[in-house]
Amino acid sequence: MSLKMRKNRSPKPPEPCHLTECMQVIAGAWAPNVIWSLRAGPRRFSELKADIPPVSSKVLSARLSELDERGVLLRHVRPTSPPSVEYELTALGEELIPALEAIVEVGHKLKQLRGYEPATEAAE
Repeated sequence: MSLKMRKNRSPKPPEPCHLTECMQVIAGAWAPNVIWSLRAGPRRFSELKADIPPVSSKVLSARLSELDERGVLLRHVRPTSPPSVEYELTALGEELIPALEAIVEVGHKLKQLRGYEPATEAAE
Protein backbone atom coordinates (compact mmCIF):
# COMPACT_ATOMS: atom_id res chain seq x y z
CA MET A 1 0.00 0.00 0.00
CA SER A 2 1.44 3.37 -1.00
CA LEU A 3 1.30 6.43 1.18
CA LYS A 4 -0.97 9.29 0.21
CA MET A 5 0.85 12.35 -1.13
CA ARG A 6 0.36 15.26 1.26
CA LYS A 7 -0.22 18.77 -0.03
CA ASN A 8 2.66 21.19 0.53
CA ARG A 9 1.30 24.01 2.70
CA SER A 10 4.40 26.19 2.39
CA PRO A 11 3.94 29.27 0.24
CA LYS A 12 5.61 28.97 -3.13
CA PRO A 13 8.82 30.97 -3.50
CA PRO A 14 8.55 34.11 -5.64
CA GLU A 15 9.79 33.92 -9.22
CA PRO A 16 12.70 34.09 -9.66
CA CYS A 17 13.40 32.39 -6.38
CA HIS A 18 15.54 34.71 -4.26
CA LEU A 19 16.54 31.86 -1.98
CA THR A 20 18.01 30.00 -4.96
CA GLU A 21 19.85 33.13 -6.10
CA CYS A 22 21.42 33.63 -2.66
CA MET A 23 22.29 29.96 -2.20
CA GLN A 24 24.06 29.92 -5.58
CA VAL A 25 26.37 32.63 -4.27
CA ILE A 26 27.38 30.77 -1.11
CA ALA A 27 27.04 27.22 -2.45
CA GLY A 28 30.47 26.98 -4.07
CA ALA A 29 33.15 25.00 -2.28
CA TRP A 30 34.78 27.25 0.34
CA ALA A 31 32.73 30.35 -0.68
CA PRO A 32 31.23 30.77 2.81
CA ASN A 33 34.72 30.44 4.31
CA VAL A 34 36.06 33.14 2.00
CA ILE A 35 33.21 35.49 2.92
CA TRP A 36 33.72 34.66 6.62
CA SER A 37 37.46 35.43 6.39
CA LEU A 38 36.80 38.78 4.71
CA ARG A 39 34.25 39.95 7.27
CA ALA A 40 36.90 41.74 9.37
CA GLY A 41 38.46 43.59 6.44
CA PRO A 42 40.60 43.21 3.31
CA ARG A 43 42.85 40.15 2.94
CA ARG A 44 45.48 39.13 0.40
CA PHE A 45 45.41 35.77 -1.39
CA SER A 46 48.13 34.28 0.81
CA GLU A 47 46.30 35.43 3.96
CA LEU A 48 43.07 33.81 2.77
CA LYS A 49 44.98 30.64 1.93
CA ALA A 50 46.34 30.61 5.51
CA ASP A 51 42.85 31.32 6.91
CA ILE A 52 41.41 28.30 5.06
CA PRO A 53 44.21 25.68 5.14
CA PRO A 54 42.38 22.81 3.40
CA VAL A 55 41.54 24.85 0.28
CA SER A 56 43.80 24.47 -2.74
CA SER A 57 45.17 27.55 -4.51
CA LYS A 58 43.27 26.60 -7.66
CA VAL A 59 39.91 26.37 -5.89
CA LEU A 60 40.52 29.53 -3.85
CA SER A 61 41.39 31.44 -7.02
CA ALA A 62 38.24 30.15 -8.75
CA ARG A 63 36.07 31.05 -5.75
CA LEU A 64 37.51 34.56 -5.52
CA SER A 65 36.83 35.10 -9.24
CA GLU A 66 33.25 33.84 -8.91
CA LEU A 67 32.52 35.98 -5.86
CA ASP A 68 34.00 39.01 -7.65
CA GLU A 69 31.80 38.36 -10.71
CA ARG A 70 28.71 38.00 -8.49
CA GLY A 71 29.36 41.33 -6.77
CA VAL A 72 30.14 39.84 -3.35
CA LEU A 73 33.74 41.04 -3.17
CA LEU A 74 36.08 43.51 -4.80
CA ARG A 75 39.57 42.78 -6.09
CA HIS A 76 42.10 45.59 -5.65
CA VAL A 77 45.54 45.50 -7.26
CA ARG A 78 47.87 47.52 -5.02
CA PRO A 79 50.73 49.43 -6.67
CA THR A 80 53.48 47.83 -4.61
CA SER A 81 56.65 46.16 -5.77
CA PRO A 82 55.87 43.39 -6.50
CA PRO A 83 52.18 44.21 -7.05
CA SER A 84 49.82 42.75 -4.46
CA VAL A 85 46.12 42.02 -4.66
CA GLU A 86 43.64 42.51 -1.84
CA TYR A 87 40.09 41.28 -1.63
CA GLU A 88 37.31 42.90 0.38
CA LEU A 89 33.58 42.45 0.73
CA THR A 90 31.18 44.75 -1.07
CA ALA A 91 28.12 46.12 0.73
CA LEU A 92 26.21 43.16 -0.72
CA GLY A 93 28.84 40.75 0.57
CA GLU A 94 28.59 42.29 4.04
CA GLU A 95 24.84 41.61 4.00
CA LEU A 96 25.65 37.88 3.85
CA ILE A 97 27.51 37.97 7.20
CA PRO A 98 24.40 37.82 9.44
CA ALA A 99 23.11 34.86 7.40
CA LEU A 100 26.44 33.03 7.78
CA GLU A 101 26.51 33.82 11.50
CA ALA A 102 23.02 32.34 11.83
CA ILE A 103 24.14 29.21 9.97
CA VAL A 104 27.15 28.89 12.29
CA GLU A 105 24.89 29.24 15.33
CA VAL A 106 22.57 26.51 14.07
CA GLY A 107 25.63 24.36 13.31
CA HIS A 108 26.73 24.64 16.95
CA LYS A 109 23.25 23.65 18.12
CA LEU A 110 23.25 20.65 15.78
CA LYS A 111 26.60 19.52 17.18
CA GLN A 112 25.23 19.82 20.71
CA LEU A 113 22.18 17.77 19.81
CA ARG A 114 24.38 15.04 18.38
CA GLY A 115 26.63 15.07 21.43
CA TYR A 116 29.73 16.45 19.68
CA GLU A 117 30.08 19.45 21.99
CA PRO A 118 29.02 20.07 25.56
CA ALA A 119 26.16 22.54 25.81
CA THR A 120 27.52 25.99 26.59
CA GLU A 121 24.19 27.64 27.30
CA ALA A 122 20.96 26.51 28.89
CA ALA A 123 18.29 25.61 26.37
CA GLU A 124 15.99 28.51 25.66
